[in-house]
Amino acid sequence: MSTHDDPPGGAGGYPDDRTVQNAPAGARSGRQQAVSAQTTQIRTGGAGSYDSVDADYTDADPGVYDDRRGLDFYDDVDRGARWHGGADLGLLVLRLALGVIFGLHGAQKLFGVLGGPGTEGFAESLTTMGFEQTAILSLVTGAAELGGGALLVLGLFTPLGAAGLAGVMGPAIALNAQSGFFASDGGVEFEVLLLCAAVALMFTGPGRVSLDNGRAWYRRPLVSGFLALLLAAGSAAAVFFLLR
Repeated sequence: MSTHDDPPGGAGGYPDDRTVQNAPAGARSGRQQAVSAQTTQIRTGGAGSYDSVDADYTDADPGVYDDRRGLDFYDDVDRGARWHGGADLGLLVLRLALGVIFGLHGAQKLFGVLGGPGTEGFAESLTTMGFEQTAILSLVTGAAELGGGALLVLGLFTPLGAAGLAGVMGPAIALNAQSGFFASDGGVEFEVLLLCAAVALMFTGPGRVSLDNGRAWYRRPLVSGFLALLLAAGSAAAVFFLLR
């Protein structure tokens, strides 16, 4: 048995061709008819032809894809990547923590509860810090902390509430900056943390678990965030430079 292809015969054909040529006339005619019929069958798209195989791959059932038409798969993936339920829960926790902290400090300043100084005691502290109009400033500061904290807890007018809290923290950081950064040394570590959290909420918004859900500033957090940041910076600068 040969392990390689047989070379063409002397007449230019292959062994099968010589077999057909050397066969009797009747056998040769039958063999040629069979080959001719098979060739015709392939050319005309009969059973087992390449055309029928191609049809198996190309003739797709339109109904398989109709249900997917009009659905932008990548948009759905991007939407899931941009926002999810975990973000809502995280923002809710941040809002509640920040709102409660500021609300309690505001109650101390306004009503003297929880060991707070009240409006008169806080006004005296402001006087020692070099501020003017301390009676009004004491009320405004306490109201900003209590009101801003309540707005954050509710998730209502969140950029405005966060701006009020950031405006309070600005002068506090400026006054205590000489004490250093770390809270253990009397520095501004805690105040900076509160300020950053308030600014973050200006731009992220309150999340969907809020009363702001669906409002104009909720749908445009970048615009409302920048406006709130300008308001906070302006109020902090006015208090620190005009009332001191």
